[in-house]
Amino acid sequence: MEGRLRVLFLNGVLSVVMVFLASGLAWSAEAKDQQQVIQPEVERRTIDIDKIDTEDFEIGAYAGLLSVEDFGSNMVIGARAAYHVTEDVFFEAAYGKSDTSETSYERLSGGAQLLTADQRELTYYNISVGYNLFLGESFIGKNWAFNTALYIIGGVGNTSFAGDDRFTMNVGAGYRFLVTDWLAVHVDMRDHIFNIDLLGEDKTAHNLETHGGVTVFF
Repeated sequence: MEGRLRVLFLNGVLSVVMVFLASGLAWSAEAKDQQQVIQPEVERRTIDIDKIDTEDFEIGAYAGLLSVEDFGSNMVIGARAAYHVTEDVFFEAAYGKSDTSETSYERLSGGAQLLTADQRELTYYNISVGYNLFLGESFIGKNWAFNTALYIIGGVGNTSFAGDDRFTMNVGAGYRFLVTDWLAVHVDMRDHIFNIDLLGEDKTAHNLETHGGVTVFF
């Protein structure tokens, strides 16, 4: 009798275990069937960002306004060439030309001329060192990104004006916008500083220039 009870007990335990295992397998299969049907899809956008060309030389032209102290604001045109030593530092050589206006004294005096027509022509050249303060990107719409740089610049050179050559210092800042990997647009502001004594007083003149231009890398 005791042996029969033991067999019945073991059969009962085995039945419980089998039911538990079957329930576990059924729950696992049901959980697998209930996995998320819709998988989120993240659309990846590929944006080609223009970079400075592998070459370090840059050359171009510019045009703008040059305000010569006492001689008005007039159009200036010029050319520039630069060599990028590193990503941050570059050297630049520039040449510009402008024709100045009459002074207020000449206009009010009724005909007194301080300068001849040739002497009114102003030309300058300089060699400067630039430093890129902020390298960044500008975005146009969703699919266009362009490299940009805000830089400061300063140097020395010569200004030919009023029949004399004048030692000149220049300081300024500019913004470079890379349209492609070889073409850039510039907007610059410069102050050309030299001594002048045409009106009877020897003084230091600050001559502000604003110009825009394009350059190519090669």
